[in-house]
Amino acid sequence: MVLAEILNNLITIFLILVIIYIMSRGVVIVQPYEQGLQIRLGKYVGRLNPGFRWVIPLITIVEKLDLRTTVMDVPSQEVITKDNSPTNVDAIVYTRVVDPEKAFFEVSNYRMATVALAQTSLRGIIGDMELDEVLYNRELINTRLRDILDRETDQWGVKVERVEIKEVDPVGAVKQAMTEQTAAERERRAAILRAEGDKRSAILRAEGNRQSIILEAEGERQSKVLRAEGERLSRILQAQGEAQGLRILSLGSQPLDKKAITVLSLDALRAMADGQATKIIFPFEITSLVKQSARFLGMTEEMAEEEAPATAGLDEGILGEIPKPEEVERLLKQLEQEVESGETIEELKTGPMHKDP
Repeated sequence: MVLAEILNNLITIFLILVIIYIMSRGVVIVQPYEQGLQIRLGKYVGRLNPGFRWVIPLITIVEKLDLRTTVMDVPSQEVITKDNSPTNVDAIVYTRVVDPEKAFFEVSNYRMATVALAQTSLRGIIGDMELDEVLYNRELINTRLRDILDRETDQWGVKVERVEIKEVDPVGAVKQAMTEQTAAERERRAAILRAEGDKRSAILRAEGNRQSIILEAEGERQSKVLRAEGERLSRILQAQGEAQGLRILSLGSQPLDKKAITVLSLDALRAMADGQATKIIFPFEITSLVKQSARFLGMTEEMAEEEAPATAGLDEGILGEIPKPEEVERLLKQLEQEVESGETIEELKTGPMHKDP
C-alpha cells in the first residue's frame, strides 16, 4: 500500500510538471517594437500585440517580426558603366516592415530578397550611366534605386526609407587613368591661372607706365610753362630796366653842350688808341670832331651864346611803371595757381602782364 501511494504521488507530480510545462509553452512575450503572428494548426489566426500573451501550446506557432528600421548592407559588386569602365559599387539600404502579414507570408525572407533586388537594380542603374556621372551624381543614383526598391518591396509589406551609395571604387587601370586625367586637369588650371596672373601683371605694368608717362608729361608741361613765364617776366623786367636806364641817361645828357660831347669823344678816341689793335674804326666823322675841337680851344662868347643847349622836354611815362618786387612775387604766385588749375599755355601767354589795364 505504501509503494502504491508513493507511485501515485510520483505520477501526480509528473503530470503536474507536464501540465506546467505545456502551459508555459503557451506563454508568449511580445516586445514593444515587435508584432506577433499567430498560426494554429497551419492556419493564420491573427496578430499578437506587444505585451504578455498566452496561446494554445503545442498547436500554435508565433512568429515575431521586428518593426524597427533595419539597415541592410548590399555587398560590393563589379559593375560595367555605360562607357565600359569596370567599377566596384556597394550600398546601404534602410528598410522597415509596415505589413507583417505580407512580410512573412508573401516572401520567404524579405531581407535577402531586398538585398538581391538592390544588387540587380544597382547594376542596371550604373550600367546606364557613365563613370563621371556615377562619381558626381550619387544623389541621383540613390533616388532612382530607392524608388525601384520601394515599388517592388511594397507587395512584401516592406518600406524602403533610404538608400545610400557607400563607395564607388573603379578598378586599377581605370583609377590610374582617372589619376592622370585629374593631374592633367590640375596642370591645365594652373597654366590658366598663371596666364591670367601674367596678363593682369602686364596690364597693371602698362597702366603704371601710362600713368607715369602722363604725370611726367604733365610735370614737363608745367615746368616749361613756368620757365616760359619766368623768361617772359625776366625779359619784361630787363627791357624795362634798360628803358629806365636809357631814360635816366637821356635826362642826364640834356644839360651837356657840344663842348662836353667833344671832350667825351676825345676821351673815347684815346681809349681806343690805347688798345693792341692795328686798325681803329671811328664811328663818326673825324672832320666834325676836329672842327668841334677847334671851336672848343678858341671859343668866344658869341659861340657860347650860339651853342647854348636847348632844353627839350621828355615824356617820362612812355615806358610805363616799373613793377615792384612785391608785384613780381604776386604775379608768380598767380601763375603757379593758374598752372595747377589746368590753364593752357595760350592763356598763360596772355597773362596778367599782357592784359590791358
